[in-house]
Amino acid sequence: MKFLIKSFGNYSFQIFLLRLILGTVMFAHGSQKIMGWFGGRGLEATIATWGDKLAIPPMLGYLAIFAEFFGGFFLIIGLLTRFSAIGTAITMAVAVFAVHWSGGFFMPKGIEFALTLLIISIVMFLSGPGKYSLDEKFFNIKSE
Repeated sequence: MKFLIKSFGNYSFQIFLLRLILGTVMFAHGSQKIMGWFGGRGLEATIATWGDKLAIPPMLGYLAIFAEFFGGFFLIIGLLTRFSAIGTAITMAVAVFAVHWSGGFFMPKGIEFALTLLIISIVMFLSGPGKYSLDEKFFNIKSE
């Protein structure tokens, strides 16, 4: 039964996995919105849709999209991790409360996915980049 209580693995590797998953998901969604990749509509169409359907001002729309795309990329490589994580956390908080809240908890319109990304973003902000990151290499930012 001790194995159920004991910590497994390496904290920095666990943070690396969370950072990689969060970064990949955010980058992919940002790519849909900026470049139209993965079935997305592209930047101008996304901004227009958000303005028409959600009344999101264009400047805030651009900030959210760039936070997803560039924040996701920087999370993947572990550079400017805390800055990127706070950007994705803010974006996901807006998504939870302004976009998905009325859809309830469950997908496809609910908050569960955006809420999960919000919590992971907060964990990344609080934990830092871990030792498998460019932040560690360039800025000697330690997480442990």
